[in-house]
Amino acid sequence: QVQLQESGPGLVKPSQTVSLTCTVSGGVIYAPHYYWTWIRQPPGKGLEWIGYINEGGKSYYTPSLKSRTTISRDTSKNQFTLQLDSVTPEDTATYYCARDPRGMGEYDIWGQGTQVTVSS
Repeated sequence: QVQLQESGPGLVKPSQTVSLTCTVSGGVIYAPHYYWTWIRQPPGKGLEWIGYINEGGKSYYTPSLKSRTTISRDTSKNQFTLQLDSVTPEDTATYYCARDPRGMGEYDIWGQGTQVTVSS
């Protein structure tokens, strides 16, 4: 049974870089056809797709965050990571990692989410 677990710093200051890690257990992140995705939900708002990394290690990002976002992976640790640069209070959200089995924006497995608060 595949499970996802996010980890991250919780609180970051404006202009800093936040790095979040999603650890995958019960499966491998280079398995074919899967898209390992980051999604966030700001307080009181809906879900926002950030981007994904596919089984070949190629990443795609939402245009509004593309200039500040890097999604990478470590296959030896079975982890994929979200790096978001130059954060502002508008980046405050619960961040989720999820698995998309077809790249269609439908997620079959979610992590529990990790809160990131951007505040001085």
